[in-house]
Amino acid sequence: MGNLHTHTEFSDGSSPPENYIEEAEKLGFSVLGFSDHSPVPFPNTFAIPEGGLPAYVEAITTLMTPPSLPLKGRSKSPSGDLGVNPEYGIQILLGLEYDYIPGLTASVRNLREEYQFDYIIGSVHLVRNSHPDLLWFIDGPKVKTYDKGLRDVFGGDIRKAVTAYWRQLQEMIVQEQPDIIGHLDKIKMHNHDRYFREDEPWYVALTEETLELIRQKGSVVEVNTRGIYKQRSDTLFPGPELLKKILARRIPITLTSDAHKPEELSLFFPEAKEVLKSIGFNSLWTLTSGGWAETAI
Repeated sequence: MGNLHTHTEFSDGSSPPENYIEEAEKLGFSVLGFSDHSPVPFPNTFAIPEGGLPAYVEAITTLMTPPSLPLKGRSKSPSGDLGVNPEYGIQILLGLEYDYIPGLTASVRNLREEYQFDYIIGSVHLVRNSHPDLLWFIDGPKVKTYDKGLRDVFGGDIRKAVTAYWRQLQEMIVQEQPDIIGHLDKIKMHNHDRYFREDEPWYVALTEETLELIRQKGSVVEVNTRGIYKQRSDTLFPGPELLKKILARRIPITLTSDAHKPEELSLFFPEAKEVLKSIGFNSLWTLTSGGWAETAI
């Protein structure tokens, strides 16, 4: 087992990286990837602070590098057995969850050049309207924040707002080409069928356009369990209908928990695997120091 979507105290997680590694060892993980939120250019409580990336990268790189190997001697992974620290006996990978906001966040391509990330998760948490100062925050625990943002940023026009989400996601897939697409249909989380239905033709068309772009660019889609174990969603991200289409398009998937606490590292994994098998999936993909590997469910 493994998890590539993990947040530590460097962004909005609860604990230092070492605590997650200790828990991962207890769970029998072979791989643990850290993916704290990339900096965004405005005050917030969820992302690595501006200027904080070097400290995050150094902390994770130190944990993934055997003590006998100087940091400056580490080549870009995945390669060989880099990332395995004998002290832990578990493969540790350096990732980043890139928050894409057009016109506001720096290109992840620049971050890739500056730092030796093993992978990038591309996600949309804040949806931008045409006005540069208006952002709709679709995440977090509060439904009222979602509702207020819909009113303030998009005048309550749910179709316009949801379309903006999928267009922003599509733009990210094409321009930034992240390795993993994070919580693909998170736009549904606080909806609960109040504003739109996922079977409406206009919504289905947006999702299918997005899946085709993912297929073309070769990204991996994460199956994210956080919405369920936090009781914010009735289904996985992405939901069953999208998963069926992902299977039909032969898009690879990886199972993640989007952990913000060590004890969340494998939450709802057994149940998620049963859902995936019922849909027809036979395998999952995970990243190791040798590259992406397919394993049977």
